[in-house]
Amino acid sequence: MSTTNQQYDQAIQGCKDIFIKKTKDYGTAWRVLRTISVVDQIFIKALRIRTIQDLKTQKIGDDIPSEFKGIINYAIIGLIQLEMGNPQVEELPVTVVEENYNKYVTFAKNTMLDKNHDYGEAWRDMSQESFADLILMKLLRIRQILENDGKTLISEGIDANYVDIINYAVFALILIDEGKHSA
Repeated sequence: MSTTNQQYDQAIQGCKDIFIKKTKDYGTAWRVLRTISVVDQIFIKALRIRTIQDLKTQKIGDDIPSEFKGIINYAIIGLIQLEMGNPQVEELPVTVVEENYNKYVTFAKNTMLDKNHDYGEAWRDMSQESFADLILMKLLRIRQILENDGKTLISEGIDANYVDIINYAVFALILIDEGKHSA
């Protein structure tokens, strides 16, 4: 399990580096995004991964690991937006952004550790295609929750789906790094 801890942290560090640098370049322009817009951004990335997997070719430079990193970062944006509410033009200090990023990564990692305990790291035997499909399924669930005015009867909410999306994407990055999945 300590290997998973280290691999998880390493995968997230690469994502966080990109996130913080883009925050310094662009500010927090993402604060204007409503939940459906965040979902659509992740959807585009997950669908691109699936298309590359199916066609086994690509024409644009961003590779599959880059797309999984983008998925993680947009899911964290989604969590921050859910908590902050009221999407608007608002500039947040980098320190506040980093604190929020760390908070949600810690929550997602703790969720992963709990599930890993119960599932015995079953994700290590999953295909990259499954991770892309599961992410797409979670996004469709979020869309349905939004159509239901954010309410569920017995199911997890939007936040739990974002957390699962983060963890599926981290698992994909770990397995790519180990050479078990194609990049």
